[in-house]
Amino acid sequence: MANFSPVNASQEQLKVYLLDLLVRYAYKEGEFTLSSGQSSTYYINGKQVTLTAEGSLVIGRLILARLPEKTGAVAGLTLGADPIVTAVSVVSAYEGRPLPALIVRKEAKGHGTGAYIEGPGLTPDTEVVVLEDVVTTGKSAMLAVERLRGAGYKVDRIIAIVDREQGGQEFYQSQGLIFESLFTIRDLQTAYKEMRPK
Repeated sequence: MANFSPVNASQEQLKVYLLDLLVRYAYKEGEFTLSSGQSSTYYINGKQVTLTAEGSLVIGRLILARLPEKTGAVAGLTLGADPIVTAVSVVSAYEGRPLPALIVRKEAKGHGTGAYIEGPGLTPDTEVVVLEDVVTTGKSAMLAVERLRGAGYKVDRIIAIVDREQGGQEFYQSQGLIFESLFTIRDLQTAYKEMRPK
């Protein structure tokens, strides 16, 4: 997108730009094994976008706009969510709505405090939204939800960049969680087909 600036773009322009980044750099077709153990004919490496300056800014702006007003922090399971929660936190400070970021470890820290959650100490009833790059079965982000709830935080919402539509949304609903994604896998695959040379 020529002369595109993620700083002043509208939400719709940001979504178009992010979809283009995801299709160009994160989406691949082939034979892959996912973290869930499932086989797949495509793979989405979100970090190819979330760790770029432009991708980080766009994602921060898009997700911040979707957070409920009462949100007190954003959090996610390391490693995929780390750049996302950081991006949202930094953008929130620029927008005059500063939100701390929490990073949830898969295993407890082996030294010091032995903590599962890294980040500023917050009051136990703080409303935290869990962020994720790609959702397949939903189990990864659910681990973050459980750890955060175990620490006394209120968690009832998960926002992802891409929903692979392989049961994650249904799983979250069964757990009483609100789930939304910026894109579905169909969005990426449609854009990928349109982008490929005929």
